Amino acid sequence: MSLSSKEEPLTLDTFVRGIWKENPVFVTVLGMCPTLAVTNSATNALSMGAATLFVLLCSNVLVSMLRKSIPKQVRIAAYIVVIASFVTVVDYAIQAISLQVYEALGAFIQLIVVNCIILGRAEAYASRQTVLNTAVNSVGTGIGFTLALLCLGVVRELLGAGTLFGARILPEQFQPWVLMLLPAGGFFVLAGWLLLIDWMNIRKERRALEQQGATVHGQ
Repeated sequence: MSLSSKEEPLTLDTFVRGIWKENPVFVTVLGMCPTLAVTNSATNALSMGAATLFVLLCSNVLVSMLRKSIPKQVRIAAYIVVIASFVTVVDYAIQAISLQVYEALGAFIQLIVVNCIILGRAEAYASRQTVLNTAVNSVGTGIGFTLALLCLGVVRELLGAGTLFGARILPEQFQPWVLMLLPAGGFFVLAGWLLLIDWMNIRKERRALEQQGATVHGQ
């Protein structure tokens, strides 16, 4: 996640890399606390992802706007104040929209303040890039985080309860794997996804090498 202090041009990669190349969960392995704690259902996963996306976008855009005005000596403290302000907005909004979701997410809503994904993007990207670049990159990173949470939440809810977003999917005869709804289930599912993604990357690299070798031999 190391970035140059030089402003980069706005490209499709500015948006896409947060979804795949620098996915917060599956690549940089950040934000593990909410990833493992709240993904016991798809609804909780989507709610936490949306909340994080909102805070990430709003706080990083504001940091980018103020990047030349914030003294370097207090930049981290200033970032935390900005992030905490938007977390407060999200906290009250979720509480007003759905008490059930608010209680399910618990303290992890407030802990968005110290989420290393948001603070890391503020320090490594927003403080060095334009507002537009920051907004595009933040949306991509937020979507990547939300998709990762959903990947875990969908699997854990299906196997742990036989439902998806609260609706019955698997037949009544299905015996739920209660372990999937417990914290240990989060580790198992995360490990499974990481193994799958690693296998896909190795396969992609192997194909690229084979194609490169075929091209060389063809010449």
